[in-house]
Amino acid sequence: MDSLIVGSNRKIDPSRKSHLLADGTPNENDRIEIGPTKLAYDEWAAAGLTVPDMPALREYRLARLQQKIIEHDCAGLLLFDPLNIRYATDTSNMQLWIAHNAARACFVPPQGKVILFDFHSCEHLSSHLPLVGEVRGGASFFYFETGDRTDAHADAFADEIIGLMAEHAGTNQRLAIDKIEHVGYAAFKTRGIEVLQGQMLTEHARSIKNENELNAMRCAIHACERAMDEMRAAMRPGATENEVWAELHRGNIARGGEWIETRLLASGPRTNPWFQESGPRRMEAGEILAFDTDLVSTYGYCCDISRSWIVGDVAPTDEQKRLYQIAYEHIQTNIGLVRPGLSFEEFTNKSHRLPEEFRALRYGVFAHGIGLCDEYPCIRYPEDLEAHGYSGALETGMTLCIEAYIGAEGGAEGVKLEEQIVVTQTGAECLSSYPFEEAMLS
Repeated sequence: MDSLIVGSNRKIDPSRKSHLLADGTPNENDRIEIGPTKLAYDEWAAAGLTVPDMPALREYRLARLQQKIIEHDCAGLLLFDPLNIRYATDTSNMQLWIAHNAARACFVPPQGKVILFDFHSCEHLSSHLPLVGEVRGGASFFYFETGDRTDAHADAFADEIIGLMAEHAGTNQRLAIDKIEHVGYAAFKTRGIEVLQGQMLTEHARSIKNENELNAMRCAIHACERAMDEMRAAMRPGATENEVWAELHRGNIARGGEWIETRLLASGPRTNPWFQESGPRRMEAGEILAFDTDLVSTYGYCCDISRSWIVGDVAPTDEQKRLYQIAYEHIQTNIGLVRPGLSFEEFTNKSHRLPEEFRALRYGVFAHGIGLCDEYPCIRYPEDLEAHGYSGALETGMTLCIEAYIGAEGGAEGVKLEEQIVVTQTGAECLSSYPFEEAMLS
């Protein structure tokens, strides 16, 4: 079996420390740890924000996962989704590549440190993370990597995980897996392993944030909004959509952010219907520019904020103001309904009802969870409740995005607005703070 495993097993030195300077900021010359830049730290200090205690945050997230493992009586949780691996370990290398090349995995035992299965020659990339107890190879069993030996690699990996299950949980044969290549799933099933839906564990674990995790999200959102400022400064008649969108990327990276999940920015007639991504179109004065950040910012936290602006120094038309005001009323009314204990179905039934002309092009959800990416739950419009709704209720510590797209079929333009909030004991607190357009609301 050892000959099939790419890479080597490596125990982690428990005495190692994070690569930080004396003031707690990252060493900018360090080759291993990524993180916020001096620009971000300076902006956060000026804004009076509290930076997160990352060692404590990592411990909290791992404890959330292990609590779910114990609740569901599992021998462990096997992760392939790069965002779940990030949540469990805070390792961040090559997340987009790994998303379509499943070369990394993570085994989370019911207690103790995690075992990371990394791409070959990547062991050093987690050397600053004390909750990663061991780095191994062997999780690559997809055709590009293993060709006609894929089944053999999957079998070897399954045997290794079963060994870890026995080591950490004795005779327990229940294993939760979030996502896996079908040959890997088959290898576990043929060995008598009871495979549970791991996403059920990870989504519920990730859905509740403590104050320290909220501090990380507040910092991430602040960095995102400063990049939005720079995007707005680049918005002018004659500029292309891509030129404006590139400023959001640049500002994100300059502050130590990481990547963007989509490129949802459109202008003028491309704002209706929604979901067109930025392109080479040159914007004209008086048009709507609408966007959705979908931005993975500092500390790996997603900032999902939407705004709609008028291009150039031009007053909005009455129709543009009407669309904007309906979108604004929609999200503000729904934010006002948020409270712990509110069931998803009740939230739907009490939510702001879109005027009929805008229902056909409604957004897919009017609220969804947010963390390292879009997360549980999804809360549907009344039209979609029967087909796609599910049970559950809001809880204190859930972070949500409340959003709206307002555009009529055949309409000239559309408006996209979205706010990021946290459910508190008494209602909702807005985490995003980018101003809305006074000229559109007057």
